[in-house]
Amino acid sequence: MTPHVIKRRALRVEQHPTIPLYMFALAADEVSQVADVARISRDEAGRLIGYQRPEKKQHVRQILEYLDGGEVLFPNGLILALPSTVRFRSSPGPSSFDGLCTSGTLEIPLPDSPDAPRPAWIVDGQQRSLALARTRNSGLAVTVAGFVSEDLETQRDQFLRVNTVSPLPTNLVSELLPEVGTALPTKLSARKLPSALVEALNQDKDSPFRGLVRRASTTAKEKSSTVVADNSLMLAIQESLNLPTGVFSPYKNLSNGTVDTATIRSILVTYWTAVRETFPDAWGLPATKSRLMHGVGIRSMGRLMDRVMMNIPPSSPIAIKEARAELELIQPYCRWTSGRWPDLNIPWNELQNNPRHISTLSNFLLRTYVHEKVKVA
Repeated sequence: MTPHVIKRRALRVEQHPTIPLYMFALAADEVSQVADVARISRDEAGRLIGYQRPEKKQHVRQILEYLDGGEVLFPNGLILALPSTVRFRSSPGPSSFDGLCTSGTLEIPLPDSPDAPRPAWIVDGQQRSLALARTRNSGLAVTVAGFVSEDLETQRDQFLRVNTVSPLPTNLVSELLPEVGTALPTKLSARKLPSALVEALNQDKDSPFRGLVRRASTTAKEKSSTVVADNSLMLAIQESLNLPTGVFSPYKNLSNGTVDTATIRSILVTYWTAVRETFPDAWGLPATKSRLMHGVGIRSMGRLMDRVMMNIPPSSPIAIKEARAELELIQPYCRWTSGRWPDLNIPWNELQNNPRHISTLSNFLLRTYVHEKVKVA
C-alpha cells in the first residue's frame, strides 16, 4: 500500500552543505499530522530524550483565541526537523533563483495510522503548533522552515539557538547543554561542564545527591523527592571552575582547553558526602525545612569547599574522613533547620537565595572555619 504523502510547493534554500533546508506551507490541521513535540524527559536508563519545555496553557489559549477570530495574519512560522524520507523534486525548466534557492515540490510521507509516530519534530513553535491543532480555522496556511536531520544533537543545537530572544527556562537549557556537541556561544559553553557534572551527581550511585536534584526532565511524581535546584549546584561548580583560587582550577589545562573531569567529580562526591555525614539531620530535606538543601546553603557550602578540599588529595583513601574532620570545625555553629545563626543573628529560615545572603553566609562559614583551624593548630 502506498503511504499517504503531503505534497507542497517549496523552495530549497542553498545554505548548509549537508543539511537541506526547505521553505513551504502547511494547513493548520496538517501540522499535527506531520510533526510531534519532543518533550524533555528521561528514559528508564536515565538517558535524556527530547528537548521541548512543557505546554504553556495560557499562551496556547491566547494564540487560539486569535486564530479563531476574524481575519487572521499569522506570519509566525514553525521550524521543523524533517526525516530523511522526504523527497524534493525540482521544477522543470529554470528553477534556481540567483543561486540562493531552488523551486520544486516537497513530498512528506505520513504514517499509516493516527497512532503511529509523526515523521517530523517541532524545533520551534510548539505553543503555536498546539493552538493550530485546535483552531476552527483548520485551513489556515502556516509558513514552515524545515531542515532535514534525524540527529537529535543537531535538533537540540538548533532549538537552543532559535530560543535566545525569548529565553528558555534556565534549567531546561542547563540540562540540554551536555547533549549538544557542536560549538556553542561562550555563555552557554561555560555552563556545559557544570551541567554534565550535576547530571553525574544526580545519577551516579556513589553520589550523595543521587535522585535529589530537580531538573527540567523531573516528572511530577519525582518532584517530592528532588530537593536541590540544579541551577544552585551548577553555579557552585561553575564558580569554583572559574576562580583562580577555586579547588577545581588546577585541573583545567588552559594550554589545550582540556579539563580533568574525573578528578573534579571525585572531589565533588568526596566533599558533599562529608557534608551529608556531618549534617545528617539537615540532608535530603526540602529547602523549606533545611537551608542546607536551599540555594543559599548549596552556594555557601560550595564556596567553603574551595578552602576545605584544597589540601585533601582526591585520591586519598581517607579523603571523606579528612573532609569530615574539617567540616566538624563549623558544625557546632550551623543552624540549617532551626535556631538563629550566631553573629549573624538571622533565623535559620530567613536566609534566602540572593547575592546578599549568599555572601553573608559564605563569609560567616569561612571566618568560622579559619578561626577554628587556628585554635586547633
